[in-house]
Amino acid sequence: MDIREMTPQDYDAVYALWEQTEGVGLSAADSRERITRYLERNPGHSFIAVEDATVVGAVLCGHDGRRAYLHHLAVVPAYRRQGVGRQLVERVLAALQKAGIDKCHLFVFRTNAPALAFWQANGWQVRTDIQLLSRNLPG
Repeated sequence: MDIREMTPQDYDAVYALWEQTEGVGLSAADSRERITRYLERNPGHSFIAVEDATVVGAVLCGHDGRRAYLHHLAVVPAYRRQGVGRQLVERVLAALQKAGIDKCHLFVFRTNAPALAFWQANGWQVRTDIQLLSRNLPG
């Protein structure tokens, strides 16, 4: 298995993986155009795992110069519990450290128990001291 940087050319395979992964919430923000813009704005921080020319895992990550945000970690079911997700996250964290970023956040739906268990088993902490607020912009 090869882990490499995600490129815009990987979009179709990665999007198909996200669509098939329970707990990954997709929206207009995940269009080809917006993901391409995200990857261009955050080079070297999003990765895919490839086996025999097939994308078996993916993770999207970027930062604002001080904090990083990890999105859409997904692994094909047949490859779960083999360290693929952990390796993708380790690659992201190494890239963030190299960029001088010392904290990373991620979003998990409260009802996604397998994801919460994965993240907590890998050293991530659930924050109860903050609330996430969102607002859609017109247009």
